[in-house]
Amino acid sequence: MSYQEFRPSSYKLLPDVIKNLLIINVIIFLAQVVFSDKLGLDLNEQFGLYFPGSEKFKPVQYVTHLFLHGGFLHIFSNMFALWMFGTVLENFWGSKRFLVFYLVTGLGAAFIHTLSTWYEISQLQATVNAYASTPNIDGFVALMQENVMYLRGDTLPVINEFINNWEMAPGSAVLGEQSVGFANQLVENKMNIPTVGASGAVFGVLLAFGMLFPNTLIYLYFAIPIKAKYFVILYGLFELYSGFANNPGDNIAHFAHLGGMLFGYILIKFWNKNDRRRFY
Repeated sequence: MSYQEFRPSSYKLLPDVIKNLLIINVIIFLAQVVFSDKLGLDLNEQFGLYFPGSEKFKPVQYVTHLFLHGGFLHIFSNMFALWMFGTVLENFWGSKRFLVFYLVTGLGAAFIHTLSTWYEISQLQATVNAYASTPNIDGFVALMQENVMYLRGDTLPVINEFINNWEMAPGSAVLGEQSVGFANQLVENKMNIPTVGASGAVFGVLLAFGMLFPNTLIYLYFAIPIKAKYFVILYGLFELYSGFANNPGDNIAHFAHLGGMLFGYILIKFWNKNDRRRFY
């Protein structure tokens, strides 16, 4: 089925679920700004999704993180894509089915993100354990440089001062033991990085649009036409590459995006198996 063949009995430019998701996300984003500016309270710290091994983790964060965002561009891009692609899907599926799809893909994205974070933490812990067996200044400097993204800004001067002191006494066993403490702090800091945003669910919506209306033209930068199916494939491959590249300073949860697409694919195939009249 193509988008051109789709003729719903009634079409809303802003269907109910899309409208309410937009309102809720915008209100919460404004609350984030107000609470941060006026009260110095970061809602991401309270309701963002933490790794289950963190002392800050709460199960409810699997839901609450879907309605928080890291900045204006973050929420704008997510909400624009949700409206652009989700409107067609909600009109096609109906509000109830679309809401189920949105929540399932959002939770699925969070689950895959948790798995990828567990793997990254396991790798980091193995590296720290290997260093702790033979602590030395060269190994410590290399470890800090490779994992600087997991250091809080206020600890960088402390680390630099520690390295300077150790360089003056490289054989110090006491400093060696202290360095292991700094190394273990990397793992704890990694666990305490919150994840926020509706991107996983939005990527699920994008995947669904590409599957159900594959030949619909999407105009990149409002100028370059590309069929939806190719756009989704290329975007998915880009996210896969970025996830495995794991570039330092990249704070985007690429595997969460892929998780939303994966769960979206599974759910559509399940629905298609049980209700072929409403699918392709």
